[in-house]
Amino acid sequence: MNTYTGKISGAHQRIGIVVVQFNDLVTTRLLNGALTALKQFGVADTDITVTWVPGALELPRAAKLMAASGKVNGIIVLGAVVRGETSHYDYVCANTASGLADVSLNGSVPVMFGVLTTDTMDQAMNRAGGKAGNKGSECASGVLEMIHLGDWIAQ
Repeated sequence: MNTYTGKISGAHQRIGIVVVQFNDLVTTRLLNGALTALKQFGVADTDITVTWVPGALELPRAAKLMAASGKVNGIIVLGAVVRGETSHYDYVCANTASGLADVSLNGSVPVMFGVLTTDTMDQAMNRAGGKAGNKGSECASGVLEMIHLGDWIAQ
């Protein structure tokens, strides 16, 4: 039986990060968590590209363009969608998740989903470095693991 156990090493990996400007109080914390973790795992500053987009619905297109560029080995997408009083939340969450899943499944590089979908701003803050950890940091280790999984399978 062959078994693969994830490798989390950032040496010689080029990582793209797409971050939503909306709710930047949360997304900046997610970005800081991702950057800190990537550096701890050995990704050089010069191998990290950060791109900001207006809102969550722009994430799939930006990730698709970044993946197609050939400039990165993996992508982290970071956003925060907080439920409001209308159904807008449901459409944004569903379409963002669907678009990013499509890019991840059909693109050439792994895409880590770091979009918080919460009922309150407090819940979002808790997942952006508060008592529930930092989703950006989790995505950093996850994207490195998925890059190495792809390399292992390709051997």
